[in-house]
Amino acid sequence: MWGGKGRLLAQAAGRPEPPANAYNVGVPTPASVRFDRSVADRLARFVAAHPGLSASAATNMLVDEALRTQDHPMIVFRDGPAGRRARLIGGPDVWEIAQAVSSARRAEPGLRTDALVELVTETSGVSERLVRAAVDYWADYSDEINAWVERADVEAAEAERRWRTERQLLGG
Repeated sequence: MWGGKGRLLAQAAGRPEPPANAYNVGVPTPASVRFDRSVADRLARFVAAHPGLSASAATNMLVDEALRTQDHPMIVFRDGPAGRRARLIGGPDVWEIAQAVSSARRAEPGLRTDALVELVTETSGVSERLVRAAVDYWADYSDEINAWVERADVEAAEAERRWRTERQLLGG
C-alpha cells in the first residue's frame, strides 16, 4: 500500500506496512494523457458546453462511456434536458426499456423471459435485439438505470398530482 520510504522502513524493521490513510484510499489515480490537438480542441468545446464539468471530469466521463460502449455496442450516450444518459442506438433511453420491462413483469408476473421480452417489443415498438441490449446494459449498471426509472416515476407522480389538483380547482 505504502510506497517508498514508509514501506522500506517497515520492511527493514521486520514490521508490517503502516495502515493506509484516508488520503491514499479510494483516491483516483492521476494519469498524464497527451491528446492530439484536434481531440484537445473538441474536449475543450465539450467542457465549455457543460458548465460545472472540469476537463478532468469530462475526460473521465467520456473514457468511461467509451469503455461501456465497447462492452455494450448498441448503447450510446446523449445529453438531454434531464442530463446525460445511456440510450439505445436508434431507440429510446435504456431506462425507458427498463421501466417497460418492470411494468410488464408487474402486470404479467408469470411470463417466461422470452415472452416478457416479446411483450415489451410489441408494446414499445423497439426490436427484440435492442430490448435485450438494454436489459444487458441494465444488468451491468442497474443502480444507474434504476435511479433514472425512479426519477421518472417521481416526476410522473408529481405531474399527475398537479393535473388532478388543476382539474379540481377548475371544477372538472
